[in-house]
Amino acid sequence: MSTGMLAFLSLLPILVVGVFLIGLRWPASRAMPISYLVAIVLALFVWKMPGANVAAASIHGLIVAGTLLYIIFGAILLLNTLQESGGIKTIRQGFTDISGDRRVQVIIVAWLFGSFIEGSAGFGTPAAVAVPLLVGLGFPAMAAVVAGMIIQSTPVSFGAVGTPMLVGVFSGLSGDAGLSNDFLGLVNVIAVKVAFLHMIAGTLVPLFVVALMTRYFGKNKSFSEGIKVWKFALFSSFAMTIPYIIVANLLGPEFPSMIGGLTGLAIVIFAAKRGFLMPPKEEEWDFEEKSNWDPEWIGNLEIKDITHKSGSMSMFRAWTPYVLVGLLLILTRINSLPIAGWFKAWSISFENIFDSGITSSFQPLYLPGTIFIIVSAITYFLHGMNASAYRRAWSQSGKTMISASTALIFTVPMVQVFLNTGGGAAGFDKMPIELANGVAALAGDYWPLFSTFIGGMGAFIAGSNTVSNMMFSLFQYNVGSNIGVDPTWIVALQAVGGAAGNMICVHNVVAASAVVGLVGKEGAVIRKTLFPFTYYALLSGSIGYSIVWYSQKGIFNIGSFIAVAIAFAAVYIIATNNKRSGLLVQEVSPVIKQ
Repeated sequence: MSTGMLAFLSLLPILVVGVFLIGLRWPASRAMPISYLVAIVLALFVWKMPGANVAAASIHGLIVAGTLLYIIFGAILLLNTLQESGGIKTIRQGFTDISGDRRVQVIIVAWLFGSFIEGSAGFGTPAAVAVPLLVGLGFPAMAAVVAGMIIQSTPVSFGAVGTPMLVGVFSGLSGDAGLSNDFLGLVNVIAVKVAFLHMIAGTLVPLFVVALMTRYFGKNKSFSEGIKVWKFALFSSFAMTIPYIIVANLLGPEFPSMIGGLTGLAIVIFAAKRGFLMPPKEEEWDFEEKSNWDPEWIGNLEIKDITHKSGSMSMFRAWTPYVLVGLLLILTRINSLPIAGWFKAWSISFENIFDSGITSSFQPLYLPGTIFIIVSAITYFLHGMNASAYRRAWSQSGKTMISASTALIFTVPMVQVFLNTGGGAAGFDKMPIELANGVAALAGDYWPLFSTFIGGMGAFIAGSNTVSNMMFSLFQYNVGSNIGVDPTWIVALQAVGGAAGNMICVHNVVAASAVVGLVGKEGAVIRKTLFPFTYYALLSGSIGYSIVWYSQKGIFNIGSFIAVAIAFAAVYIIATNNKRSGLLVQEVSPVIKQ
């Protein structure tokens, strides 16, 4: 069978997701079972995988789905606990004291706090923490999910204390012992390049968040209302990305996102409290009254305005649960600390399922869900809750988690069948590699422009930048060598694309939506995050192309032209979609001049 035909067949499960979930707006609970069936048919009858292997991959997927549901439950429980204790009301008041402007709030919570949580825990945890917090502050559920997904880009490559690099890229490249005598050193070299690409592409991420929020969820449906805070958005971006790239160069891939997010959070809150680059009080932006919201934006997670039984709660006491979450995530993720070993000690493993060679295992105490539950229990005593309120928090959390289960129990098994199609009787490589082979055959010297999209595709399917890097790092390295460019830059593009792919990853969107009770609207979320993903992957790819071909093609090459075109296209799109074009020109022209 030709490379092109194999690539097309490998693409079919993804096309099904695109058509039904994104195009026809079916809920994931209906679209993903079809994609799962397509993957099974291809695995059995084209790749000729043994039925036992397909069944084993499906069971492994169900186990992974169970761990995701456990994380969802823990995140919702923590939010409901804080709501019942009155902590959310105090936190909301604290943000109002900083600024009542929702644009400022979303940058602080999603971009900065989310980056810190990503650096600490990764694996979708920022959405599980930041998204419900935004809903608790009064954001529409869909606006919170979209914001939470868009920021899962720049910090992701160094999430979970560097796991996508130290495990993903390292494991992928070490599959060929002839590449290097020092794979860790090679990964550190690649990590610096990854941080450089992320810093450039990530500069506009906070601005994307606010502009898309005002465009999709504002009364006037206007990009310009978001762009008006461009100074604060860029300041917040650099407050995170400058320490981020410094740490990547000095300390390696473990801490850029964690330290960058925490440093940025401290700088921006300090500056915001003193009014630095803040919008004037009379120009603060807010959503319309909830009664005017589109029903599609609203989840079934009801946020109640509950006051602490004493009548008030200190800000420190209200925020302590989130501080504990961050602290415990850090302590349990740094392997040199003993607490990490304690939390990893208990492991449940299902070895060689159906003699397929597929093993599924997880560490219950190490999962973020356990951290959330522990902190919820501490909050019960810390906030002096009564038993009936705490029982309500558990009951409501269980109901919300169950509503997400249908989508995830088909989504994750489909992913695992797709990933475990290597070694069948047909002799084909696994579906993701065959798909990448087809793209590489068409791209030739233009491969750097496509490499980020392959990384993003891997994350879209697998739900993990780490898994995407494990699948494609060696493949990307070899393609780079074959076309005669520095292959470490091509692997760096893979890692950046894999990080950006988290914006559109189906099961991350399902999980984030489930946390705030927005089940069934996954396609609507992905349609809104598809544009920022395309921007991120295309800009990074064009910069990478310019870098690797600079010595042979000079600075004026297709990569540099695309990068410049993206800048002008962004201004053009904003201008043509704005109802108040005069105001837009006034606000954007200073950016162009600078």
